[in-house]
Amino acid sequence: MVYRVYVEKRKELSHEAKALLSDARAFLGIEALRDVRIINRYDAENISPELFDYAIKTVFSEPQLDIASDEVELDGARVFAVEYLPGQFDQRADSAAQCIQIISQGERPLIRTAKLYALYGELSDEELAQIKKYVINPVEAREASLEKPATLAVSYDIPTAVRTLEGFIELDRKGLEAFVSEYALAMDLDDIAFCQEYFRSEKRDPTITEIRMIDTYWSDHCRHTTFLTEIDGVSFEDELLQSAYEEYLEVRRSLGRNKPICLMDIATIAVKKLR
Repeated sequence: MVYRVYVEKRKELSHEAKALLSDARAFLGIEALRDVRIINRYDAENISPELFDYAIKTVFSEPQLDIASDEVELDGARVFAVEYLPGQFDQRADSAAQCIQIISQGERPLIRTAKLYALYGELSDEELAQIKKYVINPVEAREASLEKPATLAVSYDIPTAVRTLEGFIELDRKGLEAFVSEYALAMDLDDIAFCQEYFRSEKRDPTITEIRMIDTYWSDHCRHTTFLTEIDGVSFEDELLQSAYEEYLEVRRSLGRNKPICLMDIATIAVKKLR
């Protein structure tokens, strides 16, 4: 049996919800949005009802900070839920499962989490779609069902054969563009063309597994090189962004940092300042 509980920060402590409200109004220009609630949803299986009830106040929530309930009042709200993609590590779920296992000294339960977003205001479908796009990172997450599942157990079909991408080495540049789009690859056109040249030298088409593997590590490499690329010129049209950048430069001077400006430095300098 699957048990479900909703956990929401008390109004005075709902900083994440307030931040999303501010971002949606300021950055997305959705002024019709009046209020936002963010509620963590926990589903649990392979657990006794007594242990689940005990875990609500000891694992899933902190009574002094959170409100936990088996149902949530959402009248008048536009609601959607977000969960990790299958295969993505869910630290919140894993930590909860480990804690419950320590408490019970028994088998580890199955835990699945999601975040519910309740949006209040006269929102159009287009504005709702804007907020969803802002909130959901398709690389790691997806929109989740609002219904409680019959089970949390996931069955995977083991492929008996790995698909070969027939005709890959024969694609022209337009074909490669369509290929990148179809498979939502992190590589750009030049990247996939480079891969194509390799497989042409091998005189064979790649498998889908090979392309997915290359794309995964290629994108990871690109993230590192991008964040360490030296930035030698910056301009802003927005005064607020210009002010923030000038504040960053002032912090660099105060810390005596002489290394070239890069995205990694911008991302980490606040922590260095707070030390």
